[in-house]
Amino acid sequence: MRIRKVLTSLVVAALVLVGGVATSAPSNAASTLTSPTWMSNATVYEVNVRQYTAEGTFNAFSTHLDRLKKLGVKVLWFMPIQPISVKERKGALGSYYSIADYKGINPEYGTAADFKALVEKAHGLGFKIVLDWVPNHTGWDNPWITAHPDWYTKDSTGKIIHPAGTDWTDVADLNYSNQAMRAEMIASMKYWIDTYDIDGFRCDVAGGVPNDFWNTATATLTAIKPLWMLAESNPSEVTIGTNFTSAYNWPLKDAFNGMSRGNTDGFTISGEITRIANDYPKGNYPMNFITNHDENSWSGTEYTRLGSIAAVKAGAVISFTLPGAPLLYTGQEVGMNKMLKFFEKDQVDYPATTSPMTPFYTKLIELKTKTPALAVGAAAGSIAEVPSNKFEVSTYVRTAGKSKVLVAVNLSAKPTLVKITWGKNAGSFFDYATNKTVKVASSQSVTLPAWGYKIYTTNKLTNK
Repeated sequence: MRIRKVLTSLVVAALVLVGGVATSAPSNAASTLTSPTWMSNATVYEVNVRQYTAEGTFNAFSTHLDRLKKLGVKVLWFMPIQPISVKERKGALGSYYSIADYKGINPEYGTAADFKALVEKAHGLGFKIVLDWVPNHTGWDNPWITAHPDWYTKDSTGKIIHPAGTDWTDVADLNYSNQAMRAEMIASMKYWIDTYDIDGFRCDVAGGVPNDFWNTATATLTAIKPLWMLAESNPSEVTIGTNFTSAYNWPLKDAFNGMSRGNTDGFTISGEITRIANDYPKGNYPMNFITNHDENSWSGTEYTRLGSIAAVKAGAVISFTLPGAPLLYTGQEVGMNKMLKFFEKDQVDYPATTSPMTPFYTKLIELKTKTPALAVGAAAGSIAEVPSNKFEVSTYVRTAGKSKVLVAVNLSAKPTLVKITWGKNAGSFFDYATNKTVKVASSQSVTLPAWGYKIYTTNKLTNK
């Protein structure tokens, strides 16, 4: 949703515990929800159809599929594509999350046949399709309002209300004590699997919906086919491993936002490793991100929030190499430095020439895709922090069998000479920057530029 509740981030004492070592494999907690195997090394790409092209249609977006395949992303998450309510609408076009018809197609984007053709083409190119789902509320002219007013939350006078504690006056809050509404919500979700063969749901304001609903919904839907179930929530608000595969890694994003302000006391690699292991049962994982539609439209571009291109790249390296599924938002891969209007038409500015961010993300995606050590789900290996003598440098290693990735990131605006104790991880690797074979010693001193990074991998890449 466009404005989320303020969430409390993990607060710890220093950016990296000097000399300390934290080691973790995924938690051994029970998990009944299996992550689809196609998510193992996937990068997720969020599609804003309205703003993607001048036409703002499925057919116009379809022409970008070959480009996105070359980029290397695997999963296309479409922001809501249903009709948008007119009543109480904000702005000229309204919020994507004000749903007028759960089973309909926004005519501004095209027809049902257009969307079906897009899904079929995307599937043929190897993509998976995830649909944004809005279960917490509907638009004010959704037919449920008049046909089933008891499906909505009401105040003491019997008036249907918008979600309490928000400024979402363009939507009406759903009443999850009504079992008939729950059944129809699940039937509506099932419709998109049966009709369009979608591969998962990103569930808006998932923590605002009762967990017992998600238990039933997820069990029903995943019985049809393996799905990726992503909650827009903290993992504590839902039941990861039972009704959702993944949740938002908001603490990591908040830490990135704080880095440019010199705030290095809210995040540690050891703390992040521990938090992920504690919050996600074995086989489950967060979605890591620097930006998305909410961050871009309401908080600023990643360049404004993080302060520089170099800081953005440092954050991206961590997003792609920590446990989790990394996310790219519409335009992020071409270095879009523009806040897209939320309720109006406001097209992505594509650069006249190739953006340097495109090869940067293409190579990171290849690293994620081709490196078993960076896998998630059942194929996930381990992660361990390694000691360094500079608190501002994050150093860690990912391991799965013979596959390893060694990572060092300078999370400061000053060049830093750092001594890293790789220990038993020493050996022969490919230098990510050059693709050349290098020997990494058990104790290594390296100068990292401001926001600079070093990556060593056992898997040779093709992108330079």
